[in-house]
Amino acid sequence: MFMGYYPRLRDLREDKDLSIRKLAELLHMQRTTYHNYETGKRELPFELAVTLAKFYNVSLDYIGGLTNDTTPPHKK
Repeated sequence: MFMGYYPRLRDLREDKDLSIRKLAELLHMQRTTYHNYETGKRELPFELAVTLAKFYNVSLDYIGGLTNDTTPPHKK
């Protein structure tokens, strides 16, 4: 099973000056759970990926590393 690493999640979080603890609180989850998503130790659920894309106002393709364009599709 592929366990993805989402390096952009960390970059996006840090760009908003959020700690893992604060973001986990906002997402109503444990800090270690979110950390495991960010480091690829746990697979990022699609629903959470959508939530994060909306929160950061970026596309899912950007989070997944498929594009360098952060613009969400509905903003194009």
